[in-house]
Amino acid sequence: MSIDPAINHRPSPALGLKIPRHIGVIMDGNGRWAKARGKARTEGHMEGVKALRRLVELCISHEVPNLTVFSFSSENWSRPKDEINFIFGLLHRFVASDLATLMANNVRIRIIGSRDGLESSLVRLIDDVEAKTRDNTGLNLMVAFNYGGKAEIVVATRHIANEVAAGRLRPEDITEATVAAALYTSGLPDPDLILRTSGEQRVSNFLLWQGAYAELVFVEENWPDFSEATFLAVLEEYTARERRFGGIEAKPR
Repeated sequence: MSIDPAINHRPSPALGLKIPRHIGVIMDGNGRWAKARGKARTEGHMEGVKALRRLVELCISHEVPNLTVFSFSSENWSRPKDEINFIFGLLHRFVASDLATLMANNVRIRIIGSRDGLESSLVRLIDDVEAKTRDNTGLNLMVAFNYGGKAEIVVATRHIANEVAAGRLRPEDITEATVAAALYTSGLPDPDLILRTSGEQRVSNFLLWQGAYAELVFVEENWPDFSEATFLAVLEEYTARERRFGGIEAKPR
């Protein structure tokens, strides 16, 4: 799938904001949100799904071409089994119940990450929603589920090693583009902006290769509290940044 570079940094109508080609979001703070209100962690995850719906709507209305959200990391398996099962169920319900709305809004869905450890019914649902939305041409929504950035690079490296072993690729021909093409996000631009909620200031194994030159923005709100006001504040912060990509002068990318 090719991405038209002309869509990069279009100003949001009447706001004068630069719109990233690709936004990555670490949706953090569901548990903190619930704890602060004396609620169960599961209620925080349910509110987090509502915040995800708000984010998708905002990306559609502001014409963000690509969105990747970090919903479940490969390290999250250490959480209590009941919580893991609940999160899996939430993904199942989100994909199933929101499919018609996403289709109506021309959204293409990709679930990136390992399928190992997932129930067969969930894998079938993922395959089905990816197939049904494959030809949509609006927002590309990537849900990073059972995902880890280091593991993604390992998978890509194994693929490239197999190509070399089979004689289809020479080691000296391996480039950054070769690696990028072997990643889950192949065909998409690298994220211009990575946002994390809940005040934590780290990337936590999210889009490690792709985020090499992403602008990082950290906000204090826990994920369930994410709002349009927060979204616009993040875009204002991004618009004010000068992106040099290692050079001296800012580049209009």
